[in-house]
Amino acid sequence: MISEIGYREARELLRDQNTGRLGCCSESMPYVIPVNYFFDGEDIYIHSMPGRKIQIMRANPYVCLQVDEIEDTFNWLSVIAFGRFEEVYDTTERDRILAAMFQRFPRLTPVESKARDSMSEVIVFRIRIERITGIREHWP
Repeated sequence: MISEIGYREARELLRDQNTGRLGCCSESMPYVIPVNYFFDGEDIYIHSMPGRKIQIMRANPYVCLQVDEIEDTFNWLSVIAFGRFEEVYDTTERDRILAAMFQRFPRLTPVESKARDSMSEVIVFRIRIERITGIREHWP
């Protein structure tokens, strides 16, 4: 049975997970990519090297992040957080966010590996959440 989940449960899923799919749109063409993220209870934080997704989001800041928890084919939760891309330029805030991310992701992904070598290239951004939706499928 498929049903909607509430705002609180959707936020809990965002808090508990750390991998999702970032969706953005360039010239009416969707672009979706897996990302690691950190949710602080208000905003979603992501870091990236310069590239296609950053170019797309700078041109069109409306984005979404889809996160799920899948037990099996008939038992899962899925949340989509819709919002706006916003780069973090303040050095103190950027360092605080990166420290939280490195703590949450102790094993280095390619971005973290490169970040340790050249922090100045790493782009830190947030998604300012405007709306969250969520559904679940559950079969007893």
